[in-house]
Amino acid sequence: MQRDPDSAAPGRGSFDVHPATTLLRDILNLTGDFERHLGRELTVNPTDLEAMEELIRDGALSPTELARRLHMSTAAVTTVVDRLTAVGHVSRERNPDDRRGILVVPHPDSVRKAMGTLMPMILGMDAVIGGFDDAEQDTITAYLERVADVYRAQLPGTEGAGQPAGV
Repeated sequence: MQRDPDSAAPGRGSFDVHPATTLLRDILNLTGDFERHLGRELTVNPTDLEAMEELIRDGALSPTELARRLHMSTAAVTTVVDRLTAVGHVSRERNPDDRRGILVVPHPDSVRKAMGTLMPMILGMDAVIGGFDDAEQDTITAYLERVADVYRAQLPGTEGAGQPAGV
């Protein structure tokens, strides 16, 4: 079902794709909706939520590391941390490994609140894939790995940028 990429230009209508590709687009849209919902639950904006996600996933981070992960300046991250501190989601604590350094530490109550929203979705997804036999799970996993490879190939600075996976 290959189409000329120019036919997909805005205002030219839709083009034929496999139903699985359409479902992936739906999942991406729903992911955005879910992230906005989580942001509302935590009363944070999208940038602050992104910082919280890093801290929830990996625990305390230095402001410099958080800035690197968010692709922001340390000054901008200071503003993010100030906002998160003001609403009680994080605290600044001395880095035990570096007397001059500080760590941004997620508050356990905020982590619990976020996980209370995230875990039903995560466990629901695991239950869905658990309903397939091993061979089907392997096929689904292989498909999703290849889709992720296609995304990576389109990002600048990644190996194979601009080339479809498998080319």
